[in-house]
Amino acid sequence: MKKGTIIAIVVVAIVVMYSVITYNSMVSREEGVSKAWAQVENVYQRRADLVPQLVNTVKGAADFERKTLESVIEARAKATSVQFTADELTEENIAKFQKAQDQLGSSLGRMLATIERYPELKATQNFQDLQTQLEGTENRIATERQKFNDVVQKYNAYIRHFPVNIFAGMFGFDKKAYFTASEGADKAPEVNFEF
Repeated sequence: MKKGTIIAIVVVAIVVMYSVITYNSMVSREEGVSKAWAQVENVYQRRADLVPQLVNTVKGAADFERKTLESVIEARAKATSVQFTADELTEENIAKFQKAQDQLGSSLGRMLATIERYPELKATQNFQDLQTQLEGTENRIATERQKFNDVVQKYNAYIRHFPVNIFAGMFGFDKKAYFTASEGADKAPEVNFEF
């Protein structure tokens, strides 16, 4: 074989090996994003699963505000209806998901604030246990969202590096969206101690 032919074969082999390694690395990172997204959905589902138990416990207080309970039930239904796969992690889909989850969180917050007027309900062990589980779940949600954003950041940075970006474009590896702060999160809540 001629020296030029050998060099061409070696160059082609290097390009092919690099392509395979790059492709496999992008697949692994994209799977990491999918795994992180599944965990985010898992902790949000945990919260959604706690809502009926919490609502049923609160219903036991005969004079509890019906409108408050209905808003929680409606918000839960909306939150669980927004679903998509990790392949559909666009800014629009994340925003829809986040909006529905924020509405559920807000409804739960209003319900828990209303419960302050029902000391007999707050004193029950079942309610206390559910409230503790809900608080723990909210902490898990924040943790998993942060982990998700970390994995997405690493994936997005990787597919944007040269020459990986060439292969990412060729093989259809697109940028994934992040969770962002909810609208108005940059403003401190107003606290009023007037009674």
